[in-house]
Amino acid sequence: MSHVRSELFRTTSKIVALARSGRISHARNLFDEMPHRDPVAWNAMLSAYSHLGLYQESLAFFDTMRISHSKPDDFSYSAALSACASASCLPFGTRIHALVLVSGYRSSLPVGNSLIDMYGHARCGEVESCLHLFKEMCVSSYLPDQWTLSALMHACTESMELLYGRMVHGFVINSGWSSAMEVKNSVLSFYAKLDRQSDAMKVFNSSEDFNQVSWNAIIDGHMKLGDTQKAFLAFQQAPEKDVVSWTSMLAGYTRNGNAEQALSMFVDMTRNSVRLDDLVAGAVLHACASLAILAYGKMMHSFVIHHGLDKHLYVGNSLVNMYAKCGDIEGSRLSFHGIVEKDLVSWNSMLFAFGLHGHADEALCLYREMVASGIRPDEVTFTGLLMTCSHLGLIDEGFAFFQSMSLEFGLSPGMDHVACMVDMLGRGGYVAEATSLAKKYSKTSRDRTNSCEVLLGACYTHSDLGTGSSVGEYLKHLEPQKEVGYVLLSNLYCASGQWKEAERVRRAMMDQGVRKVPGSSWIEIRNKVTAFVSGNNSCPHIAEISKMLCFLELEMRHIWLINFDIDGFL
Repeated sequence: MSHVRSELFRTTSKIVALARSGRISHARNLFDEMPHRDPVAWNAMLSAYSHLGLYQESLAFFDTMRISHSKPDDFSYSAALSACASASCLPFGTRIHALVLVSGYRSSLPVGNSLIDMYGHARCGEVESCLHLFKEMCVSSYLPDQWTLSALMHACTESMELLYGRMVHGFVINSGWSSAMEVKNSVLSFYAKLDRQSDAMKVFNSSEDFNQVSWNAIIDGHMKLGDTQKAFLAFQQAPEKDVVSWTSMLAGYTRNGNAEQALSMFVDMTRNSVRLDDLVAGAVLHACASLAILAYGKMMHSFVIHHGLDKHLYVGNSLVNMYAKCGDIEGSRLSFHGIVEKDLVSWNSMLFAFGLHGHADEALCLYREMVASGIRPDEVTFTGLLMTCSHLGLIDEGFAFFQSMSLEFGLSPGMDHVACMVDMLGRGGYVAEATSLAKKYSKTSRDRTNSCEVLLGACYTHSDLGTGSSVGEYLKHLEPQKEVGYVLLSNLYCASGQWKEAERVRRAMMDQGVRKVPGSSWIEIRNKVTAFVSGNNSCPHIAEISKMLCFLELEMRHIWLINFDIDGFL
């Protein structure tokens, strides 16, 4: 008997070692060859799959364990529930919850913690279920520990429910767990992600005992509030900087419109010999996409290949987006086909790429291929489809997609979908129909603002002063601090010869302290970027550029000028 136990221990240790080195198939073969298996061996294999991110394999293995002669224990249930949480697999998680109740592990503290974590992640923060489990735990003989409270705070973060989070934070303080590192970090992350920066700083300043996770939460919180200077200060003050710290800075700079600084930060990162991962690569590719500089994007693509990160799904999706925004649709297409296992984001990215470049037929064909492959479209998919239909005047197709959202896929039209439909109808000259649709679907103040801006643009395009003036005046009252309503309404009055009315709108804009942001654009030629800002004629070649633009406008407006002698014109 002792020989069997010794052999079990030796083989299980080998399974763990193989799994840790990434040789999971070898570990599974060794497990399958075992003549005798105890719960420890089963749990080792179960955990091995989860640690490598193979959550579906972990859950399938749990099912295999159940139908064998080995009975799952509290460790088995905890591992399986953690896999459900990571895979956002709620149906499987609820089945395991039922098994927990039947098998008598309801009062197990590790299992209770895993259930809270599972409901918090798999239900995307449906925090009431977590709080109900927490209440049951409190009335049982097992008191919650730091892992329980940390999981519960994470559930509150996922749900974005400030009140519930404050309640749990109050319990943390009263129960004496506020000094536990895991709990402190979860509370800090909660306030930071809900943009409650003052509360986050109170938690941060209440103790000097913080680790790298704490500093990363503060950096991320400052970036989400748009305060890049404070984020950089926290980054500098952090005693240590890991790859998460650098990624937060890179992504934060890009999100706040400072992609150049993000690329500069990436150069510093490589000089500091920080190990790169797929999230870093994706963040840098998004910065390249924001700048729309293809040369930078291609350099980063080469860098990604050199470091073996090009096969990561997140990187592949980022490459599709980067090439599309840098004007290289073929690069987008090749990157898309290079993704081995495409997810919904992959299909949506390529769909937007085709729409952005005016390839309507390919976009619609890709959508049909996506649905046929078993991928269910989401709200983002339909935003891309409706934008494509709007820009290319495909009104019938747009209406068909708009209706299929709810009828075929059970999705409710959102603000972006309604705006696309209003834009599509407005561009086609159906201003009355666009107005009717905007009134029907715009429920909130933000919805109405978005729809009115698009509608006012359509009125300007088609010189509809009657509808445009009423929409513009309504928009001014709805958003008195936004420039769009004033500028579009003033332009509409000018185009209609209503100069006094246009001046009145401009004065009202000045009285409100609203300033028009100058328009800007840039172009990349031979790896050099030249920027243009409205009202700034400092470019040394502005005279030649203006003549060329005038010629191009004449050519577009008058087809007989196609064979015009450009040298004579200039």
